[in-house]
Amino acid sequence: MKTDKVRAVYFSATGTTAKITEFIAGEISRLICAEYEITDFTLPFAREESLSFGSNELVIFGLPVYAGRVPNVLLKYLRKTQGNDALAVPVVLYGNRNYDDALIELRDLLEKGNLHTIAAAAFVGEHSFSDTLAKGRPDEADMTKAALFAGDIAAALKKADGKPLRGPVSVKGSPEPYRGYYQPRDRKGNPVDILKVKPLTNDSCIDCKLCARICPMGSISFENVREFTGICIKCGACVKKCPVGAKYYEDEGFLYHKRELEEGLPDRAEPELFSAT
Repeated sequence: MKTDKVRAVYFSATGTTAKITEFIAGEISRLICAEYEITDFTLPFAREESLSFGSNELVIFGLPVYAGRVPNVLLKYLRKTQGNDALAVPVVLYGNRNYDDALIELRDLLEKGNLHTIAAAAFVGEHSFSDTLAKGRPDEADMTKAALFAGDIAAALKKADGKPLRGPVSVKGSPEPYRGYYQPRDRKGNPVDILKVKPLTNDSCIDCKLCARICPMGSISFENVREFTGICIKCGACVKKCPVGAKYYEDEGFLYHKRELEEGLPDRAEPELFSAT
C-alpha cells in the first residue's frame, strides 16, 4: 500500500528526541508529499490509550536511551501498540555514552507490534543529567545527517512505489536476551545506585507548578512541588526547564556518576544510521 501519512511519534521529556523525530518525519512527508502528524506520548494522559497505526502510515518512532535500553517504565505501554502493518523507523537518542541495546530493543518492540521497520537511527542529544555533556545536541551537524537520512528513506519509498520493503532493518545490538541496564560504578568498581534519587527544590522556587505539569510520570505534587508522589526516572525535565533553576540534585552517588560521565566522555559521538533497503 502507498504511504500517504508520516507520523512523528515519541516520548521526549526535555525536547531532544522530539526535535530529531519531528524533523525526520517532517522532511520525509515533504519529500513524498504525504500528510504529516505528531503523536507525543510524553505526559501520562497521552498514554491512557494504546498507540494504533494504519497500514498506509510511516511511523518515525523516537525514544530516549535510559541506561542503554528502552526506558523500562514504557515497556508495558509500548507492548500494547497496534501496528496494523504500518512501516516504521525506530530512532533512539542517547547522551554521548552509548545506546547499547536500545535500538535493537525498540526495533523488536515495533516488529512485535506488527510494524515493519525499514530503517533506523541512533542520534546524540544533550544528556539528561548534564548541561555540558553533548551540550546543545542534536546540533546543526546532526540535523544535516538527519536530513540525508530522511532523504534516503523518501527515495526508498518512491522507488518501492507501494510495493513491500524488506525488513526488519538490521541494527547494532545484542538480540534477545538483551544485555542488562547500564550500571554506573565508582573507582573501586562498586555499583552506584541512583534508582531512588530524586531532585530537591531550593528557596528560589516561585511555585509556578511547571515541574508538576511536565513530569512524564506525573510524580510531582501540584499541592507541594517539593513532594514526589511517584517514581522519578531522572529524565531531567524539571531540572532543565525550571525557569528559576530551583530543582537540583545533591545525592553524592548521582553527582559522582554525573561527573564521571562529563569527564570520561570528552569525545563527540556521532549519529549511526541504518538506511532503508
